[in-house]
Amino acid sequence: MIRLAHTADLPEATRALLDDAFEGEFADTDWENALGGTHALAFDGTELVGHAALVQRRLLHGERVLRAGYVEGVAVRADQRRRGHASALMTALERLLPGYDLGALSASEEAVALYEGRGWQRWRGPTFALTPSGIRRTADEDGGVYVFPGRVPLDLDGGLTADWRAGDVW
Repeated sequence: MIRLAHTADLPEATRALLDDAFEGEFADTDWENALGGTHALAFDGTELVGHAALVQRRLLHGERVLRAGYVEGVAVRADQRRRGHASALMTALERLLPGYDLGALSASEEAVALYEGRGWQRWRGPTFALTPSGIRRTADEDGGVYVFPGRVPLDLDGGLTADWRAGDVW
């Protein structure tokens, strides 16, 4: 079962689920970057087994400032993987994407097949971050950013700049 919740209504077990699913690699800044939006929660009975969040971010593309529904913290408990939970979580969040100019996320290599199979497209162009000291290149992120096109035309070979935040910018 999938349930949608605002950050204020998250079950207490959510952070522990993310810490376990990411095997200790889910930093405090990752947690903070996943807060403030809508969370999709997967349950097996009454037990929380999966999480994904959709938060609003601003992205710059060409001459436009875009409102992006940005996916964060997609995780499924290790003993519950390969049972369709991640797909169900993404289905719930993708239903909300028409409220944004586009969807965006940064994909780990192991999640690429999931996202591409759902119609997410790899951003082929260069990526940047709008930092307190100006726009800086984020070449390490090239090839790992995915978008779900919406109502705004995108040039997937053009530049894409993310708003600044603590931790991983993308």
